[in-house]
Amino acid sequence: MAGDELRADGGDDGLGDGETRIGVDVGGTFTDVALSVDDRLVTAKVPTTDDQHVGVLEGIEKACDRAGVVPGEIDGFAHAMTVSVNALLERDGARTALVTTEGFRDVLEIGRQNRPDLYDLEAEKPDPLVPRDLRFEVDERTTVDGVERPADAEAVRDLATTLRDRDVEAVAVCLLHAYADAENERVVAETLRNELEVPVSTSHEVFAEFREFERTSTTAVDAYLRPAIDRYVGRLVDEAEAADIPTPWIMQANGGIADPATARDRAVTTTLSGPAAGVVGAAATVDDADVAGLVTFDMGGTSSDVSLVRDGRAERTTDAAIDGLPICTPMVDVTTVGAGGGSVAWVDSGGALRVGPRSAGAEPGPACYGRGGAEPTVTDASVALGYVGPETALGGELTLDVDAAHEALERLAAEAGLEGALEAARGVYRVANATMTRTIRSVTVERGHDPREFALVAFGGAGPMHAAALADSLSADRVVVPRPSGVLSAFGLLAADESYDAARTVGVDLDGVDAVDLDAIYDDLVSDVLADASDPDAAYVDRAADCQYAGQSFELTVAVDGEFDAESVAERFREAHERAYGYAMDEAIEVVTLRATATVPGSEPAIHHDGQGDDIVGTREAHFPGIGPRTATVFDRDRLAPGAAVSGPAILEQAESTTVVPPAWAGDVLADGTLVLTQERETKEGQR
Repeated sequence: MAGDELRADGGDDGLGDGETRIGVDVGGTFTDVALSVDDRLVTAKVPTTDDQHVGVLEGIEKACDRAGVVPGEIDGFAHAMTVSVNALLERDGARTALVTTEGFRDVLEIGRQNRPDLYDLEAEKPDPLVPRDLRFEVDERTTVDGVERPADAEAVRDLATTLRDRDVEAVAVCLLHAYADAENERVVAETLRNELEVPVSTSHEVFAEFREFERTSTTAVDAYLRPAIDRYVGRLVDEAEAADIPTPWIMQANGGIADPATARDRAVTTTLSGPAAGVVGAAATVDDADVAGLVTFDMGGTSSDVSLVRDGRAERTTDAAIDGLPICTPMVDVTTVGAGGGSVAWVDSGGALRVGPRSAGAEPGPACYGRGGAEPTVTDASVALGYVGPETALGGELTLDVDAAHEALERLAAEAGLEGALEAARGVYRVANATMTRTIRSVTVERGHDPREFALVAFGGAGPMHAAALADSLSADRVVVPRPSGVLSAFGLLAADESYDAARTVGVDLDGVDAVDLDAIYDDLVSDVLADASDPDAAYVDRAADCQYAGQSFELTVAVDGEFDAESVAERFREAHERAYGYAMDEAIEVVTLRATATVPGSEPAIHHDGQGDDIVGTREAHFPGIGPRTATVFDRDRLAPGAAVSGPAILEQAESTTVVPPAWAGDVLADGTLVLTQERETKEGQR
């Protein structure tokens, strides 16, 4: 597999080298658990709790019971969470103050002056995380050439008194051009840390790169999240210790795990940690050697996440946003849309059927959960369409209330002018699929990739249920469903490397660049990332440079092997520019930012699959778009033996997910239990 190739060097990560390891991913609706014991993989799924650590411990206990082990026998524990994202979306983070250079108080509010929606006259930007009355200025001046006017420590002490009186819970410090010379920012931060008992985030530690708005926003996000992350991770560490469970390592947005202290000090790196773990899991379980790459499709209870994997590695970015807030830290390039199993279907003012982004969550959840939910959701539609049967136990335990699902869809049908629950279910399924198809096109077609040349990797509780229909709409003919698809993000935690990033903006022309100076900066960056690694001797370091043609506004990242070589960098940049935009030029090139990433390789857990026994558990009527009702064979997927073949229409059930195989599709089971679905090309050509 691709993951084996990536980790051929071996090595030890923060999870240790023991045989028993556990990964726990907290989602919006369910908390997923993957426990590796020798060559066995034991999974579990429990509802997400308001206090996330409660559900985490319940999931660990459930998985241990299934595996016949006690928590004290666990050798390593990795964790992904939604604390950061929830705090940003719900705006319940810390009361944060911003300290910045005189004259730059309103950078957060001014932003780029671009509209969220160009043609919406009533569109509003999200409110800044830091209100204006908590944004303060200091008299200092730094240019790209260094400090011109030093910061006055005494004035900063006076400011600390004001911040204390305002009851701030965190402080973000972002001074002009601190990425070039951080001396003034260090003075301000050290003074505030000595005077206050709250976390202080600085831009040169969080995001030492140019672009004032993005740097200020990222630093503010870090400060805003730090108290919440500190409380949650601290509580989880204590609870784990009390339960005799190893200290949890935390998944970062960059797709690598880090120790708890790093997560608490650099809270911004924990955003989107769950989706990142899923992409890592897909890269570890699916071989992309004979395709252009993988399109990963993770559909959970609240949202769907789409990303790309090429050459066995997840695509990364430093340009992302959550709820309109720029967050410029290295992260797996994930595009999220509010369409999940729990997404609520509704009718807008124009009478059109819509799905999401609001979700029924875990409590009360979809109507079919029987917990008091009355609104129709995508999961209710799947029940009505026959994809999820009345006897299905979601998560292995949650029985369904089919009547409640039909009643909710009947109400939706009446409001939308549709003929009954079944037509409403078809509409919900079609609208949800259209939303997800647009998202997949945004990361493939809109970036110059042909989705027909990629394999669609489906996972999450609901992903395999929709994957073949999405592949149809994309004219793709291969869908891969890993065996632990329902908990693949949790599995990805077991396969993750330990990873740390550092960057520094330099802004120099490639022609005539002093390679010695750049190598000296690289040496500093490498020292920084290796200092964070648990085992520097086992780590390898990747160097990269963000480059652009002179006068451009955005950069492309290219690898830098060994000592900096201008000719090699120029050649790689032109190749990257041609891939991205279809052309290259002989114009001058600028080196904007230098990057270094230290990786301590992890080790993938072995997945032994020997499905045996009666794999067919019955039949039921299922409705397929454009085809109508068909009698589908229902399989117990865990009993499908390696080499088994499945022909559609079929439904493959697992405790944590359900896979739908439409007519004209067929599936083959690989040695590790991975299911590969393919469609006959003759059928596809006839559909085009």
